Amino acid sequence: MNFILKNTLKTFCLLSLFSVVSCSDDDNAGPNIEVPATYSFTRDGQPTVSFSGQTTRLLMAEELASGLLDFSKTEATLLEMYANETAAGEDANPFSTTTLNESTKSIRSKVAASNDLFSANTADATAIKNTLGGYISLQATDVFSAQNVLASPGVPGQIADGNSTRYVNEFGIEYNQFVVKGLIGALVADQMLNNYLSPAVLDAGTNVADNDAGTVADGKSYTNMEHKWDEAYGYIYGTAADLTNPNATIGEDDSFLNKYTGRVSSDDDFMSIAADIYDAFKLGRAAIVVGDYEERNEQAGIIRKNISTIIGVRAVYYLQAGKSALAVNNQGTAFHDLSEGLGFIFSLQFTRQPNSDAAYFTKAEVDGFLNDLVDGPAGLWDVTPAILDAVSDAIAAKFDFTVEQAL
Repeated sequence: MNFILKNTLKTFCLLSLFSVVSCSDDDNAGPNIEVPATYSFTRDGQPTVSFSGQTTRLLMAEELASGLLDFSKTEATLLEMYANETAAGEDANPFSTTTLNESTKSIRSKVAASNDLFSANTADATAIKNTLGGYISLQATDVFSAQNVLASPGVPGQIADGNSTRYVNEFGIEYNQFVVKGLIGALVADQMLNNYLSPAVLDAGTNVADNDAGTVADGKSYTNMEHKWDEAYGYIYGTAADLTNPNATIGEDDSFLNKYTGRVSSDDDFMSIAADIYDAFKLGRAAIVVGDYEERNEQAGIIRKNISTIIGVRAVYYLQAGKSALAVNNQGTAFHDLSEGLGFIFSLQFTRQPNSDAAYFTKAEVDGFLNDLVDGPAGLWDVTPAILDAVSDAIAAKFDFTVEQAL
């Protein structure tokens, strides 16, 4: 049965213009660009880096991730954590802190909301927002209500995974895993790669002239262009222990892109990827300070390629991990891994090829992969090693890695 139909049927230092901060040499920097040792930029002695909105959304997403496994949460509360806009009464303050509850930010408003992919594609944007919202609803209405039921084909409930218990829908899918991994693409990568790093956003309005002249945003110490670049930075490093030197704890600071950048960079085949992303952010920001927009765009391309690769690697990794678990009849582990894989596959539509207007995979291609993986009447209960290998091969072929390297 079609993956989408199965679910929609149930719901619908640098050098600033005026000062230099602590800098270090960078072999990739041009002759007029000085790159700081850490992501620290100032103007007239004042810091110019700001990305509090990104930190807020990451913290909201963390609480949503936990809430999706909190059986005391209602559907309305979980949806309010996602949308943060309409609830009243007991659902009006769904987060654990006053800061988050009083924030005007939300997760849903930035899902599938990038300038480059969705400003002229509101139909897909709405469908993607509703897909994730629908799965959040189903977690509460279908899975929570089956907490003490043993899952089986066609029956939602719990299934053992070693010392852990997983909670799956009737097709063996963990909605919570799909949503969290789906947000890595739909929220984090889309906003980074297709919005804040886009020349259409960086150069919007008078941004170029203002940046060249050192004209800062009203009441701020940064130019609009500098701020847009920093907002992209915030989606990967916004909860880091050290915001200027985040790779010291990469992989430990959130459950989203930060976590999986750490995971992928721990693989010998991709060991430089975390450093490559961070260095490109620093050099690109330094290039903005001196008005070198060609260099800025080159570094944006490096970031796009590496972050897209992380999503592709983890999609393949989890499909193959699920295949290995199925081979020893460990369905709980397999369904957990495969649910993560489905979420990363969903995220592939938000990747971005460097020096291109296109994602590595279209929404139609992604939907095709998802449908293939749960094509049997019982969904993941019916998935075969051949299908897992075929999808893994197709994903790896678009990137500069092999299936074996992703393991």
